[in-house]
Amino acid sequence: MTEIHENNFLFNTWYFIGTSKEIKLGKMKRKVIADQPLVVGRRKNGSIFIMRDICPHRAAPLSEGCIIGNTVECPYHGWRFDVDSGVCKLIPSLTEDQKFNSERISVPTYITKEQDNLIWVYLANDNNFTNKPYIQPYNLPFSTKNAIIDYSCVLECNIDHAVIGLIDPAHGPYVHKQWWWRSPKKIHDKVKHFEPFLFGFTMKPHPPSSNSFAYKLLGGKPLTEIVFQIPGFRTEEIKIGKKTLLSITIVTPISESKTEIRQIFFTDLNIIKILSPLLKIFTRKFIHQDANIIKLQQLGLAYNPKMMLIDDANTQAKWYYAIKKEWNDCIKKGREFQNPVKATTLKWRT
Repeated sequence: MTEIHENNFLFNTWYFIGTSKEIKLGKMKRKVIADQPLVVGRRKNGSIFIMRDICPHRAAPLSEGCIIGNTVECPYHGWRFDVDSGVCKLIPSLTEDQKFNSERISVPTYITKEQDNLIWVYLANDNNFTNKPYIQPYNLPFSTKNAIIDYSCVLECNIDHAVIGLIDPAHGPYVHKQWWWRSPKKIHDKVKHFEPFLFGFTMKPHPPSSNSFAYKLLGGKPLTEIVFQIPGFRTEEIKIGKKTLLSITIVTPISESKTEIRQIFFTDLNIIKILSPLLKIFTRKFIHQDANIIKLQQLGLAYNPKMMLIDDANTQAKWYYAIKKEWNDCIKKGREFQNPVKATTLKWRT
């Protein structure tokens, strides 16, 4: 058994902002990630920019202003900041004879990347926000298709508890017991093969659980591969012949006590497209069941209890903590990342 220890946010890595269609041409949106307020906008030429969402003058959110040329105008006093450099380009209240160099003032800007219709921001752990990224975002070309389901909610917990819930294989029959999912009366032995993968691990392709009604809807002989990557990105890709169902689940820290969970589905399976209105209801129900058990968990966490992780059902959680530690160590020491996960077979009942 292993005791659980809380860890801080991960930096020098990419965090998910949203899908491309969320940020309209010439528009902006506020996002808070790891206690950092961000304004995400799309220039008139279609490219994305991200800045700190606080005006250095009187702390108004720049996201409530507007894009003018290559600048963002603050809604409070009209100060304008270049979206590339963050440098202040205009202070309207200054008279012509007032000698004040506005370019001494700036707002931090962030490296962003729009890839496969997904938007990412790189968060560094120092004041050099434009530092060259150590890694690149995970490549998911199938996500260029239109999402058939896209739902999110806020979990009242630290990101570590959200991630452990995401990769926990044993809670399903109890938290998600429904006629369309699994029930405690239908628990089966599971044997899954895992390997290290980039900055996480993968559950090698295997047939989906036979005791899950939801998967039976797919028909045929599906194979599914599950990949988890830090800081909190999980994909499940189900292949049926040449057809694909891609499920992306992302947990993103908002603050020490709040985490956003987002579930997005992409597919070229006609049966899934037809059933998408019903599946949206199931997805919402599924996510809120997780949110409810996490809220219930806070009653115990309020007393700062010691917690444990057991083999094999919690081995993925152990890997998560080990990967986080290795990531922080390799960044601190300036060396290559060495994935602590070893190829192995895990067994549990669910």
